[in-house]
Amino acid sequence: MGKLKRKEYERLLEPMQLELAAMARWVQHSGQRLLVLFEGRDTAGKGGAIQDVARHLNPRQCRVVALPKPTDRESTQWYFQRHVAHLPAAGEIVLMDRSWYNRAGVEKVMGYCTDAQYRAFLEQAPVFERLLVDDGILLFKYWLCVDQEQQEKRFAERRDNPLKGWKLSPVDLKSRLEYAAYTHAREAMLEATHSRHAPWTLVDFNDQKRGRLTLIRDLLDRLPETRVDEALIDLPPLPGKPRKEKYGQVKPLPPYPAG
Repeated sequence: MGKLKRKEYERLLEPMQLELAAMARWVQHSGQRLLVLFEGRDTAGKGGAIQDVARHLNPRQCRVVALPKPTDRESTQWYFQRHVAHLPAAGEIVLMDRSWYNRAGVEKVMGYCTDAQYRAFLEQAPVFERLLVDDGILLFKYWLCVDQEQQEKRFAERRDNPLKGWKLSPVDLKSRLEYAAYTHAREAMLEATHSRHAPWTLVDFNDQKRGRLTLIRDLLDRLPETRVDEALIDLPPLPGKPRKEKYGQVKPLPPYPAG
């Protein structure tokens, strides 16, 4: 199966984005709370997938959460505490670019947590997620899969592209040598946290465009019936001829000399 071209990808994505917009209206109308976790290896394509889910949604309703390294104070809190503050309220959608599962992946492999903290996380995460689901939050957990050969190509692209260089961190460089360790950590995580109330869904992201379509289609298909008729807004004619902008105190910049 060949990689999708951009034009074909956009053609296939457009009807799904209309469905996503309808889903967002349903979430708002029904007061539902939708939480989607995007996890996976470095370069898997989490950010791009999140951007395409959120592209045409109201940013006041749909929030993207990508937490930085914990502060000194946060590192002394209950592990899940700083994530709780970002959970969705009624009518909201939250897309997490990495989540509490950092502890089962990066922190475990790179030695940023103790074995005791790691074991406690694997025990507590299913309980924590059961509380979220029992309270009515719609929780979806996606793991984006990528082969090491493809990962290496994407690392090289980040290195060579000045617009993507910020994505390449010292941690990424260290993680290149830990592909097998990340696989082992993922499998242990799945064994401990793949539950009936909060199952994991793995998506092949070696072709990122095809992966995004697969993920979005799965998300839409797993939600309840989300149709809510969109209210039509009437735009009556203006009472007079449209006006041009007028400036007094400050003038606009001259137009950019393109074309």
